[in-house]
Amino acid sequence: MADVVKVEYGTEASNYDSFWTTGNPFVRIDSELFISALGSAAGASVLDLAGGSGIKARFAIDAGAVAVDIVDISQAMMQGGQKVEASLGRDVIRWFEADISKPLDHLPLRPEYDIVMAHWPLDHADNMTVLEGMLHNITSYLKPGGRFFGVRCCDPRAPAMVSGELGVVFQDFEEIPGGLKFRYGFNSGGTLIEATSMEATYSGSTEIYEKFGLVDVQTEPYENAQVVKENPKMWESFLKQPGLAMVKATKKLFLRL
Repeated sequence: MADVVKVEYGTEASNYDSFWTTGNPFVRIDSELFISALGSAAGASVLDLAGGSGIKARFAIDAGAVAVDIVDISQAMMQGGQKVEASLGRDVIRWFEADISKPLDHLPLRPEYDIVMAHWPLDHADNMTVLEGMLHNITSYLKPGGRFFGVRCCDPRAPAMVSGELGVVFQDFEEIPGGLKFRYGFNSGGTLIEATSMEATYSGSTEIYEKFGLVDVQTEPYENAQVVKENPKMWESFLKQPGLAMVKATKKLFLRL
């Protein structure tokens, strides 16, 4: 699936970034939940896996992060982010092209980071081996006591996601072993992008995270997003059956005897 994702995100790179600046309900709840969960990142080093053009990385920098490494499979997505950073006149982000489900030891990454982020890549894992490869990289590069943040799907078939009422639509569902394959797209146009969510994550179970050493696994309360506070009625369907969750956790501390 990695080759498909690389091509489709490369094709949609310009449209993708345009969508994420629209301020529609889906964009806002995704962004506002992350900002709420993150809080301060003062002085932090950050690894952003599948960080694309650096949308979430820039939020982390705004929160005080001093060094960010982005690893993404799409060079086209990262090139868009590099242009943005150049226009801001700063050199805080390093960019690396790689498949985050596979070993990354060929890259000159830091041995460990204060924060590791992985927003949405778990919903491009089409089997458990790929999913566990991503989680292995997440926790391998996260220092003990460090913080993890990652947006993921809840049930992709949630009514609010199928209807397109929030600005994004999920469709063309197909059951696969252990999960669900589907396509998603933006109401603003463009082509549909292939996605797969494994039940191990979209079910809401924390077991798969804990297997890789993450503890205190929680989801950021939806009510912490300003867009939900502004118009609770619009979010009634979503809150009954959410379509996404902002997961936050820490890496287990290992005591030395």
